Amino acid sequence: MNLPNWITLSRLLGLPFLFYFLASPTPSHRWISLVIFLLAASTDWVDGYLARKLDQVTELGKFLDPLVDKLLVVAPLLSLIALQQVPPWGVFLILGREIAIAGWRINPNLTGKTTIQGANIWGKLKTVTQITAISLLIAPLPPLWEPISVAVFWLSVLLTLVSGLIYLFPNTAPSKDEQRVSE
Repeated sequence: MNLPNWITLSRLLGLPFLFYFLASPTPSHRWISLVIFLLAASTDWVDGYLARKLDQVTELGKFLDPLVDKLLVVAPLLSLIALQQVPPWGVFLILGREIAIAGWRINPNLTGKTTIQGANIWGKLKTVTQITAISLLIAPLPPLWEPISVAVFWLSVLLTLVSGLIYLFPNTAPSKDEQRVSE
């Protein structure tokens, strides 16, 4: 276990507090939850940066990072279902994609050694959109913000599904050569 992997695992420490404070969502508890969530989410950037900077990118890290990201996203969404801010079926779509892709990303190669496929740009965009949506939904914002928060949530669901399809069907997008021929 290296430093980036320990930072990845540290994201899990905030989850019990998120559940606790969102169980009685007063405005002050929501602000506390938002700070905890954003601190935990920010470590996603820190661990990746350090892993690359210190040349400590590992198969374990490539496995743990997206797994912990999924837990960090699903935990507050479960609380937001209980608060009736998001529909269960929207969260189910996110969770279903996350479970399916978690298994799909593990690739055995011809040497018998298993490698973990890292996240692509669509997966990273999906994660940023999910974090933004959850942040807006947790924050005790005025009612004017509710439609915006819900719209960003549905955008995150859409990007979650699109990024999942790209993982499942990576070769269906036209190549640059095919695009030039069709122009």
